[in-house]
Amino acid sequence: MRRNSRRRPTGARRATLAAVALILGGGGLVAVNVYASASEGGWGGTSGQGGDQTLAARTVTLDCPDIGQQLTGIPGGARRRVDGELAALDRQITQAYDRLGSTRQEQANDGSYVQNAILGPLKDKRAAVIDRIKDDYRSSGAAAPGAIDGMAPCTGIPADQGQPPADGQSGSGQNGAGQSAGGQNGNGQSGNGQSGQQQSPAPGTAAGPVASDFEDIRAVQPNAAAPARQAGASTGSFETKCGVNAGGNHNTDNVIVAPGVKNGAHHLHDYVGNQSNDAFATNDTFAAAGTSCENQQDKSSYYWPVLRVQDGTQDFDQNNDGGGKEGNVGRILVAKQARITFVGSPTGKVVAMPRFLRIITGDAKAFTNGPANANAHWSCTGFEDRQLTDKYPICPSGSSVVRTFAFQSCWDGQNIDSANHRTHVAFADASGNCQNGFKAIPQLTMRLVYDVPPPVIENGQVKNPYAVDGFPEQLHKAITDHDDFINVMTDGLMGQVVDCINSGHRCGGDAGDPSQGTSSPSPDPASGGTSGSGRGSSSGGDTATAPATPPTDEPGAGAGSSAGGGSDQNSGSGASGGGDQGSGSATGDNSASDGGHTAPPTSAATEASGNSNSNSNSKGTATPAAAAVPARATAAAVPHRGCSRRPPRRAVAPPPPRPRAARTAVAAGPVPRRPRHRPPRAPRLRPPCPRCRSPRPRRPPADWPRPAPICGRPRRDRSW
Repeated sequence: MRRNSRRRPTGARRATLAAVALILGGGGLVAVNVYASASEGGWGGTSGQGGDQTLAARTVTLDCPDIGQQLTGIPGGARRRVDGELAALDRQITQAYDRLGSTRQEQANDGSYVQNAILGPLKDKRAAVIDRIKDDYRSSGAAAPGAIDGMAPCTGIPADQGQPPADGQSGSGQNGAGQSAGGQNGNGQSGNGQSGQQQSPAPGTAAGPVASDFEDIRAVQPNAAAPARQAGASTGSFETKCGVNAGGNHNTDNVIVAPGVKNGAHHLHDYVGNQSNDAFATNDTFAAAGTSCENQQDKSSYYWPVLRVQDGTQDFDQNNDGGGKEGNVGRILVAKQARITFVGSPTGKVVAMPRFLRIITGDAKAFTNGPANANAHWSCTGFEDRQLTDKYPICPSGSSVVRTFAFQSCWDGQNIDSANHRTHVAFADASGNCQNGFKAIPQLTMRLVYDVPPPVIENGQVKNPYAVDGFPEQLHKAITDHDDFINVMTDGLMGQVVDCINSGHRCGGDAGDPSQGTSSPSPDPASGGTSGSGRGSSSGGDTATAPATPPTDEPGAGAGSSAGGGSDQNSGSGASGGGDQGSGSATGDNSASDGGHTAPPTSAATEASGNSNSNSNSKGTATPAAAAVPARATAAAVPHRGCSRRPPRRAVAPPPPRPRAARTAVAAGPVPRRPRHRPPRAPRLRPPCPRCRSPRPRRPPADWPRPAPICGRPRRDRSW
């Protein structure tokens, strides 16, 4: 047998081939996996011969400790300066990431380039920022947390490395989707032996997502469950309609995390509600601003990162910071439905939110920070009892992509914000109770529905993927989805929200719609986020809890006890709370709502009281019992009480009264006399009489009573 004399390519040669593949790979629209193996090195380090070369070829993003999460007690006088320094840290990471993507050739030629030219200078810059943060604390008479001293260094994430664990330890115990040491893919999607690897970023293109970031929703097992409601639970809901940002109110700021800093978010946001939210907005700005909400008393700001489809098209921000310049490329998708609902607590009553309360749910850096604060939920209409946290769903024909958020529902009772923007609010525990003296507040739930072209996965590569905007180093992972809220409701409206929820009524929005909805998934109370991808048969597929049950008009929003009932898609297994049931696959567009579902008609009383969005008082809304009465049972139609086969007898409306002027004119004129109706007169009969010689009369009718036989002129008989 002849001996194979072909040499395997060295690490540098492999890296060069990978770079060429990126250049020829269609502008980044097709994910190109770097030729690397998990056996060639550990986490951002070197091992064995040629280790430096493989590090340079495999480093696709940066993992930097989140210093802001450690700052739990910033003095009031130093808050603005510290927020500015934290924004500077984000800019440094973005710049280093851009350099990482633009120097692939240098990295291929020099194995220590990443460490010497990118990670080393980044560490020095971060150390200087940390020193300035400590000075800000000292100038306000406080001491900075000691934990931030060792958080300057960053590490490189190699191409074959999965999501970093929350505790910094690799292994199988992370709350991902079965990601473990060795770069194993979470859900087993593979192609040509390259599953789970991340493509190398290229300048001006998206560095994600990849094929392993997607999963067919039909392969996911039902995993949504809601805690049982206890006696005294607040079962009502309040919906506010604020649109879907069809007008294109966007910016890349985040006034909660980085006030006063332009492009503080490094990704684009959709804004509904308050129309004056930017980096420089204040509480006075919010109070004086306009709102897109139908109820003008709700000037709250609801905003989330946009969703894009990477189909080769360019949007308005292709050359802007936070847009194409930072890897957020593709066509922006506008949600076809944005349902914003406040729900109650499963264990008791709720108290009012304070005005200008700020809440962030989810973690925009969850890919590098770990899933401790993640709260992303992805699904498809008709399958909402199946939730994904770290994967994007691939929906079947006729089904739409659904992003769902359930915000923190416990408040410390004092603060409208905190230093790390998290500790002033918390999630309820597994039983729905607030801990540590926190108070239950109305829980904000949001449901965004999109018509998304399904991506195509072939040979381990994805074409036309869709992804959420994010920080460039987060590689557009699904787990980084998040949502933001600033409460700017008037005190009167917030009081109505609380009264409605505590009394068990459905108010605001489509309160007259009797259809029941899907339970919104809630994060894991222990960690603030659900773990696993939702697959019942794979590791990491833990059950997601759903304490909140906001109404929804989406067809077939899940099944089982947690996700409403059945659907036009009928992917679920039952119905809950009187939800729509059924089978079949009717998925046409037959209504104004998404998914081709027509809601039952509402009663006249419901339309008059419960469907008004002004909410002048909480007593004017329809109760659930009244809302469930269909239009056929109202005064407009009288049900037939006889044979059930006969059609219903409809009441005839009385004719409208004549105008008084017309009646007067008729009365003033001559009134014609109505002729009296007289019965025909009977013939004069002359019965035979010996003393008269009149002819014999005609025979009278059989039923005519014969007159008395008398002589002479007969008497009239009026009995007939």
